[in-house]
Amino acid sequence: MNAAPSPLSPAEAPADPFLFFRDWLAEAERTEPNDPTAMSLATVDADGRPSVRIVLLKRLDDRGFVFYTNTESRKGLQLAARPVAALCFHWKSLRRQVRIEGAVEPVTEAEADAYFASRPRGSRIGAWASQQSRPLESRAVLERRVAETETRYDGQEVPRPPHWSGYRVLPDDIEFWQDGEFRLHDRFRYRLSAAGWTCQRLYP
Repeated sequence: MNAAPSPLSPAEAPADPFLFFRDWLAEAERTEPNDPTAMSLATVDADGRPSVRIVLLKRLDDRGFVFYTNTESRKGLQLAARPVAALCFHWKSLRRQVRIEGAVEPVTEAEADAYFASRPRGSRIGAWASQQSRPLESRAVLERRVAETETRYDGQEVPRPPHWSGYRVLPDDIEFWQDGEFRLHDRFRYRLSAAGWTCQRLYP
């Protein structure tokens, strides 16, 4: 087991949480054996019932954290009903996690088109073939839908389906957690107000 990281001092917590996150993500990309951009995505339905799943971060910009999905999936429908979400990155090898909460907005059509065009052709075919989150009679049915889609777009570019796009989580609350000996962890919570970001150390 890796030794616990050295404790963080307040001076090591940048004023900008996006800068803090980029530093930690860059380190995770060097050390994590699989999917350093994997993040838990929690959403709630119209009745307030939560659900969570793992998705991949596909873009980080100055406004937020972007992922892509079928908008008719369970998470897509939940985000339509309640456009708020929580994310959690857990980098096990680094013994760190980052928690993020905020409102959610759709990405622009141009952003969605550009990212979709960058995907492998098989993934673009799959976006048409899969009715994500809906009941599936058998694997054979899915494979038949894939084959039918491949035939339909044989020799052509595969366009983005109208039901496939992206979302940007606009954070107003970000917490950085680093493992400490005897469960004396380091926690720094950033909260956004009209005046900007403020940072506060929390008890473990």
